[in-house]
Amino acid sequence: MQFQVLASAAANTRRPLQVNGRTYMISDYVGAGPLKGKYVAGNERNDNGLPQGFLVEQPAGAVTPPHFHIHPQFQVVVRGRAHIGKHAASPLSLHYVNGHTPYGPVTAGDEGVLYFTLRRGWDPGPKYMPESRDHLEKGQQRTRVAADMTLESAARRGARGDTVTEPVLDLEADGLAAWIVRAGPGQTLTTPDPSGGDAQYQVVVGGSAIAHGEVLDLWSCAFVSGDEPALSYTAGGDGVELLVCQFPRP
Repeated sequence: MQFQVLASAAANTRRPLQVNGRTYMISDYVGAGPLKGKYVAGNERNDNGLPQGFLVEQPAGAVTPPHFHIHPQFQVVVRGRAHIGKHAASPLSLHYVNGHTPYGPVTAGDEGVLYFTLRRGWDPGPKYMPESRDHLEKGQQRTRVAADMTLESAARRGARGDTVTEPVLDLEADGLAAWIVRAGPGQTLTTPDPSGGDAQYQVVVGGSAIAHGEVLDLWSCAFVSGDEPALSYTAGGDGVELLVCQFPRP
């Protein structure tokens, strides 16, 4: 299963979502994004079997209360600032939780915050705590954070003559990992083999890349399941930086 979504195409899906009395904006990338800002009993029957990846615009000062989801997820802060629980998150920050791992609150800073939510499976909605504690399955909780990752300047990226893969989250026994892949203009790059985990999202966080005849500009995204071969790209004229987020095996 593979998906490749241009940021410009995702922007055409931008729509409002009410969360805790505030209006967030959601842009759908992979699968079907959330229709409500809370869990609705019985919503599981709408599961379409696809992964779920979307971009969230959370307004200044808005607070998403502590909650959990049934599927593992990555969140990638690409603009603005927030706190995810006790963790400060600014561009570029990565936050991972297993399914049934409570986290939050997510508190947007004074300028709001823009972040990807990337899930391996479709999710029926946030289960807020403490009222949903009876739905929480204990024993598999896990949180990983990589804060304030360094992105190269446009000049440095454009002058790069090679390709490098740098770990962001060290590879764990069940395949959980994350990397940044950096490549100079026109360089061919192959992302880490997804068979090491369950699936990957790959987000353009700097520059641009070309794949399947399309230019993937800033915040474009690809998804590849663990039974597919690694994806290859050609870096655009300004080079590229790709954030690769790999889910653990179930």
